[in-house]
Amino acid sequence: MRLIHLTVAQLRDALAAGHVSARDVTQACLDEIRRVEASIGAYLAVDEAGALAQAAESDGRRAAGRARSPLDGVPIALKDNLCTRGQATTCSSRMLAQFVPPYDATVVQKLRAAGLVLLGKTNLDEFAMGGSTENAALGTTRNPWDLRRVPGGSSGGSAAAVAARTVPGAIGSDTGGSIRQPAAYCGIVGLKPTYGRVSRYGLIAFASSLDQVGPMTRTAEDAALLLELIAGPDPRDATCALRPVPAYSQTLDQDLAGLRLGVVREHFEAGLDDAVRQAVQSALEVFRSLGATIHDVSLPHSRYGIATYYLIASCEASSNLARYDGVHFGYRTDESALLRALAEERGSAAAPDEVDTPLVRLYRQSRSEALGAEVQRRIMLGTYALSAGYYEAYYLQALRVRRLIRSDFDRAFGEVDLLLGPTTPSPAFCAGEKLADPLSMYLEDLYTVTANLAGIAGLALPCGFTRGGLPVGLQLLAPPFEEARLLAAGHRYQQRTDWHTHVPELP
Repeated sequence: MRLIHLTVAQLRDALAAGHVSARDVTQACLDEIRRVEASIGAYLAVDEAGALAQAAESDGRRAAGRARSPLDGVPIALKDNLCTRGQATTCSSRMLAQFVPPYDATVVQKLRAAGLVLLGKTNLDEFAMGGSTENAALGTTRNPWDLRRVPGGSSGGSAAAVAARTVPGAIGSDTGGSIRQPAAYCGIVGLKPTYGRVSRYGLIAFASSLDQVGPMTRTAEDAALLLELIAGPDPRDATCALRPVPAYSQTLDQDLAGLRLGVVREHFEAGLDDAVRQAVQSALEVFRSLGATIHDVSLPHSRYGIATYYLIASCEASSNLARYDGVHFGYRTDESALLRALAEERGSAAAPDEVDTPLVRLYRQSRSEALGAEVQRRIMLGTYALSAGYYEAYYLQALRVRRLIRSDFDRAFGEVDLLLGPTTPSPAFCAGEKLADPLSMYLEDLYTVTANLAGIAGLALPCGFTRGGLPVGLQLLAPPFEEARLLAAGHRYQQRTDWHTHVPELP
């Protein structure tokens, strides 16, 4: 088997046994990136020299018997909204195109401390706002299974990189499905941990009460291995839970006999693609054969999930992105051109606008030039919903519905152990198909946003293919901090199926 086809767990074992070196594995990944990256566009930056140097250091540690962790020497990629010391972190936005952080995100620190080789930074929708990686200002990404189609978003670059076998695992972030949806579109595994399970320190904020960092891999076992490394308390993130990290990889083989699986009624209503429905129903039968019992469950307020999510997320984005004003952070417009334009306007016959000062014009020009249409749309929506006279009608009302959505999950988990359904309503769509219709794009998150609103854990798994050869994703949801249960169910499912072993054919 080629090195690029080995999973994280297989590489762990091969490195420990001395059958391969970290340098050989890293070089194999870099060679594959060189071969297919022009077609896919998964990466915004590849640190070839740095990766090979890290791999050489890993080999030296192993030779001396000082491996930092079982995964020392395993390559990994990072979504480009995680700060990396001395390396550009752009969020795929012109606003941060020149931003080089002076520090590492906590997740990055933990990966470095464990000895993993950081290959590069992957593409995303600008500031993680989007579901197709088409809102990226610094490049577009294609789905390895069909280059005419999107990889999903916003972690589309991470998903495409793992699916294309250019890296065995990657880190993404999930605000409303941004790990799970691209995982489903690209036929890989994506884990959104419980809110607070993984530190958000150094993750460039989109919506602070919804954002969560998680692994994207080819197997549930690999996701468990990476979660063990990146999870845990962090004094620099006040929202990070003060809970010890379980040995997720050691509890994967637990018996599923008697596991109560709830099928979410609302996730099988009108709008679900037939191929997705059939694949998920077939997955249900696999779980039944493993001893799980199937139960009908209702989440009645999930129908309000999209509206609630896009109000809350946009309000938080409006607040978080206010710092990018051309003065404190990020891109600044050409000030000399701006001042000349103002002077010309004020020298005309028209009366000057007293509100349109040079500073206000600097803010407006900088943000207009550096932020894309989708980011601007969400900032305007959030600013409007937070404004006087509308705050209670929109934002506070959305917070009340959020509480109802969480209560639905609490009741459901009182009856079942896990919830099961499709990850997305349809397989990956063609590039450009939904750009002119944002609402249609938003509806692709129909089954994922409620997990973020409730703060629970979610796992996307490949569960089949359409007749056209596009991957279909299954979603499992678990109560807060029950990732061990979630990963065990996913692992046992993958032991009975081979969907995760299929490889896209790339030119």
